[in-house]
Amino acid sequence: MNLRSLSTLCIVVAALTAANADQPEESFQRPVRVIFDTDITGDVDDVLALAMLHTLADRGECVIEAVTVSKINPLAAPFVDAVNTFYGRPDIPIGATRDAQKRDSKYLSLVKTRDGDQFRYPHDLLSSDDAPTAVEVLRKTLAAAEDSSITLVQVGLASNLADLIESPADAISPLTGTELVRKKVRLVSLMAGAFVPVNGNKHFLEANVRNGIGAMQRFADGWPQDVPAVWSGYPIGVATAFPRESIAREFEYRKHHIVKEAYLMYCGPNHDRPSWDLTSVLYAVRPDDNFFGLSPRGRVVVEDDGFTRFEPSENGRDRYMTLSPKQRIRVIEAQRCLVSQPPLR
Repeated sequence: MNLRSLSTLCIVVAALTAANADQPEESFQRPVRVIFDTDITGDVDDVLALAMLHTLADRGECVIEAVTVSKINPLAAPFVDAVNTFYGRPDIPIGATRDAQKRDSKYLSLVKTRDGDQFRYPHDLLSSDDAPTAVEVLRKTLAAAEDSSITLVQVGLASNLADLIESPADAISPLTGTELVRKKVRLVSLMAGAFVPVNGNKHFLEANVRNGIGAMQRFADGWPQDVPAVWSGYPIGVATAFPRESIAREFEYRKHHIVKEAYLMYCGPNHDRPSWDLTSVLYAVRPDDNFFGLSPRGRVVVEDDGFTRFEPSENGRDRYMTLSPKQRIRVIEAQRCLVSQPPLR
């Protein structure tokens, strides 16, 4: 199948899925209600993952309830707002951390680009400081949700979710953060760690853990035992890199495309970027589609140097994703199709 045929197929599938979304609820699975927690500052895979979530929402497969940012950059929340607006969802609540790693970015400056007197990519938020705190948005979103209805996708530092489970009862909810999670969250799908050797290194220190060891320890130690956590380790994203050919050819339906421009600003046109964060989104929304395998149950322990150690346990909370050669092909094609699909709004 050539690239043009692939793009056409993606659009046709999207249209059919959107039409199905209008059918009676009992005929189809309810959409997955997602909170996306991201460190959208450094790597561009966060941008691809957010775009993929919007496509899945266009197809009626998920609802994006909120986006929270786990690194400090004044343009991070405005950039999220710009992506949400680009995909026709300008009113998604956005929260930003005030206490985590500060991070420069190669692509967030896109939100300041103007064509004449107008922003190229419209957005209302002008600074992350104008957004409510991440914990406030998390607590409000969970408090308003139906029981056991929320899937959390964490792709970055664990600071926001660690702060959430340590939050006390307040005016938003009489429940503590841990109580809210146990009552409202059905699953957390996160990109962190490495549970098999990486290029022969049996003690590989993955960046989302290494850059915020204390927060990831607080998360791993404190996350409720009865709320499952599925970890996408470093090798999964490396094996399913997003193809540069897609960036070059499949985003031409817009003169300016925020995903393509961010990708090129980050790594240029000659690089297939690992899709770490996309894998956590794909599992979160399509957990039953056999894109990935899962390890036996166990418990993830974060050591003081940032190494993630997996301890098997029959009733464990944690599992990590595995990937066969056939699954790898399916994951790459699915992610490519979902990221490059034109917005339907």
